[in-house]
Amino acid sequence: MDHSKLSRRRFISQVAVAVPVTAITLRQAAHAQDLPQVTLDDPTAKALLYVHDATQVDASNPLAARYAAGQSCANCVQIQGEDGAEWRPCNLFPGKSVSAAGWCSAWAAKP
Repeated sequence: MDHSKLSRRRFISQVAVAVPVTAITLRQAAHAQDLPQVTLDDPTAKALLYVHDATQVDASNPLAARYAAGQSCANCVQIQGEDGAEWRPCNLFPGKSVSAAGWCSAWAAKP
């Protein structure tokens, strides 16, 4: 088997996936100011315990047990858009923006 062809195929298949995802992310970021803000009564927001202000996390809820002071949407791997913006797109809420000061149970640290 020719391993150089396998590597090219793998590279091309990864690029074929990455390019559309990057284009979607850039389009979301460009229109972040136009996105509606996620509401607290949104079904996904409820399921993920999303709050607009991380200091308001209900620590008595077992699903929020992993919350730690200092965590917020701004330092979560899921947030998109321009650093410093108050409201930004999030991978978990397509077509909506979240508060950079917010938090949800899917929070994961940026690498």
